[in-house]
Amino acid sequence: MKTVTNFDRIGEENAFAVLGRAGQLAASGMDVINLGIGQPDFPTPDNIVEAAVRALRDGHHGYTDATGILPLREAVSADLYRRYKTEVSPGNVLIVPGGKVTMFTAILMFGEAGGEILYPDPGFPIYRSMIEYTGATPIAIPIREENGFAFSAEETLKLIGPNTRLIILNSPANPCGGITPRVEIDKLVAGLADYPHVAVLSDEIYDQMLYDGEEHVSLLTYPEIRDRLIVLNGWSKTYAMTGWRLGYSIWPDELYNKARKLAVNAWSCVNAPAQYAALEALTGPQTAVGEMVAEFDTRRKAVVTLLNDIPGVSCITPKGAFYAFPNVSQTGWKAKDLASQLLEKTGVATIGGPDFGTLGEGYIRLSYANSQENISRALLRMKEFLATTKP
Repeated sequence: MKTVTNFDRIGEENAFAVLGRAGQLAASGMDVINLGIGQPDFPTPDNIVEAAVRALRDGHHGYTDATGILPLREAVSADLYRRYKTEVSPGNVLIVPGGKVTMFTAILMFGEAGGEILYPDPGFPIYRSMIEYTGATPIAIPIREENGFAFSAEETLKLIGPNTRLIILNSPANPCGGITPRVEIDKLVAGLADYPHVAVLSDEIYDQMLYDGEEHVSLLTYPEIRDRLIVLNGWSKTYAMTGWRLGYSIWPDELYNKARKLAVNAWSCVNAPAQYAALEALTGPQTAVGEMVAEFDTRRKAVVTLLNDIPGVSCITPKGAFYAFPNVSQTGWKAKDLASQLLEKTGVATIGGPDFGTLGEGYIRLSYANSQENISRALLRMKEFLATTKP
């Protein structure tokens, strides 16, 4: 059979391959500690679960509007105003089945042969995968350790050309845990005035996972780019709802109906009980969010200390999300080889930096969304492995 060439270019997210291999090893009897998958190890709060159960019992079993139920879109708008003091109309909110759907939709809108899309490197691998799928040319925005794993406005603006269609930004960032400070975002937005043809996709899925008094600067707070800004967010990380497959996006007026039409064609609507669960997440108690982030903060500090105690490994302190991105270049190992051997030989699952881009060589990603006990055991195994095993 002959498929279209787009599918020959599509990549994947290796974290799921590692998750599968970790499951196989665990099933064979190995004690596996998974620091690979980006998923909170907390259960979804009880009030959110009960809201979904109640929705089912109340008969919410059918289709909803393709854009999402109005009370949920109104709650998204109210939540954004509460946190950022910026007005977002419910008519610009689209409820989608997971964060990736917003990437998929935005990149499909702007990606085609002859066009260019800028994306962070290291960055979430689906950005580049989808850009290549559309036939557009991916242009990497360097995310550098010496810059605190934040993007540089000057460096980013220099990459824009006449064929640039879309810029993808991510802060707090996966895989590096960096947060781009307000001064850089101010410079970027000011510079974008010279490029009115370029749209912006801001991935803000980790916007509530901040440490050390850091602030998240939402691009929604810049009115001068609102007419070409798409914002990606959702419930999976903040409310430990990865398996619920829930996200939302904010679209400018010019693009909203295009995104709605794709929803009608592709997924019809997000399942109704999950939407009522999301409504409860935004309007109910927020205590569980704060408790989870506080625990991640404790683990963050522990993982950085333990990593920096391993000869040949160094790790700057991440400022957001729940990932550490240690530099392993002085160990003598290639990053993907090290990640593979750590899993196969010690049962510690991590992700090699090159799975997040070419600038990821020399790094591995560890998620500290695991217990402090497991983190300590995993990094002791890593330390012993590196002390006894050469590449």
